[in-house]
Amino acid sequence: MKTSKVSYYQIGRVRIPDYIPGIIAAIIVLLGFPFVVQSQQSAEITTESVGDGRYVLFGRGGNILASIGDQGVLIVDSQFPDMVPKYQSTINSLGGGAVDFTINTHWHFDHADGNELLGEAGSWIIAHAHSRDMMTRHNTINTVAAVIEQAPYSEAGLPVATYEQRMEMFFNGEQIDLIHAGPAHTMGDTAVFLRGSNIVHMGDVYNNSGYPFIDADNGGDLEGMIAFCEAVLAEISPDTTVVPGHGPVATYNDLAEYITMLTEIRGKMMVLIGQGASLEEVIAAEPTANWDDRMGDPTRLLNRAYASLTR
Repeated sequence: MKTSKVSYYQIGRVRIPDYIPGIIAAIIVLLGFPFVVQSQQSAEITTESVGDGRYVLFGRGGNILASIGDQGVLIVDSQFPDMVPKYQSTINSLGGGAVDFTINTHWHFDHADGNELLGEAGSWIIAHAHSRDMMTRHNTINTVAAVIEQAPYSEAGLPVATYEQRMEMFFNGEQIDLIHAGPAHTMGDTAVFLRGSNIVHMGDVYNNSGYPFIDADNGGDLEGMIAFCEAVLAEISPDTTVVPGHGPVATYNDLAEYITMLTEIRGKMMVLIGQGASLEEVIAAEPTANWDDRMGDPTRLLNRAYASLTR
């Protein structure tokens, strides 16, 4: 069988198939969430205070959690290179200086492509061991809407410290715990707990802007998404601030409802799969119907969830 050759164009380290038109200022779907690829001039940083010296920075890419204090600046996730000077300027305006520590919740480009600029400026980068390994190699991400090619990171953009299950550090007057609860959005996800501030950053294990993306071709897993979220929920309290990978800042109850949603969708899908249903038949059965009005198009979730549940 003949297959047509797909050509790509490059944006930073990411190769985009050229059949996706109007990449600049056009709305496409990457990694399972509505994502506006804006020009560098139009993408700006907005902030939300979530504690004394603790802020969520919204821009282009994954949400950034910033800790600014007497010991310096720590951020969780790094967005894209063009955003680095913008959020560095924002951090300066909030009383901080250069970024001392950068924690990556996972290796996907929209959460880690700022690493190289930060690393070159002296930031110490931390991530799960599997995420660092993925950053050293070429990766293919099947978002269903498109197949994205992500290039390896230079030495400056790679984590200098990694962990396997738990890591503990102390910075700006509080304990910071990094926890990996198994394969979920990817095989190297990290939840970052700022214990004194009562904040947790979930990365893309928790998406509060629509249905989540599961990177099933790289080990992501719907069962694992649920288990990871349950593990985090067990470690937080009803008044914990929950920072998702994308979307507005959330609460304990929001995360609990997200777990309920994914658990019910999984249950319905497993019944259908047990009956021998194909992907097309699962989609036609509408196992997400109760949430579609709020969460949007479920096709991407169902496609990647089906892949993870049937492998």
